[in-house]
Amino acid sequence: MTRAERQMQFLYALRSKGVTDARVLTAMEKTDRALFVKGHFADRAYDDMPLPIACGQTISQPSVVGLMTQALQVNPRDKVLEVGTGSGYQAAILSHLARRVYTVDRYKSLMAEARKIFTQLDITNLTAFTADGSFGLPEQAPFDRILVTAAAEDPPGPLLAQLKVGGIMVLPVGQSDSVQQLIRVARTQTGFEYEELRPVRFVPLLEGLGKD
Repeated sequence: MTRAERQMQFLYALRSKGVTDARVLTAMEKTDRALFVKGHFADRAYDDMPLPIACGQTISQPSVVGLMTQALQVNPRDKVLEVGTGSGYQAAILSHLARRVYTVDRYKSLMAEARKIFTQLDITNLTAFTADGSFGLPEQAPFDRILVTAAAEDPPGPLLAQLKVGGIMVLPVGQSDSVQQLIRVARTQTGFEYEELRPVRFVPLLEGLGKD
């Protein structure tokens, strides 16, 4: 099967799993997952499955990436924070949808690899930091949208505080060793509204910088 055929199959699989937003599908079509999957898993890049990357982390299942991105409802003028850069795949997709993307990860070596790909793809509206993402990025706050790709027991307070009124945050919550729920949090004038989206399984959101 040619790469073009595999990409077509990839997009068909996304649609069949409920990723129907045209802007999200276009962003995922423009972001070649094969660039973010290294080593002997490279030939599985177009499969709809999570794959291991360095530092004990994973690159998420494409359909879950698509559904999370769709739930975030990113507008072209939005400033977005992503917590948990990992391979950089999700951040690269967000860069096609938002005005500005900030992404943070606790692992320096993962960030170095992700930055290389961002440079290779000539992504100019994305800034990447090595930092403890559970505290967000207060110096760049507030954000229109926040996406978290690791599971906390509850939505972290600092991240809620950095969300604009009218903003949306999508994140997995729950114990790392049991089923987690993907939730959408909307900030209103009077507080926060929570909506459960689907069961998921993510690596835990840990405080502090990682040991590479």
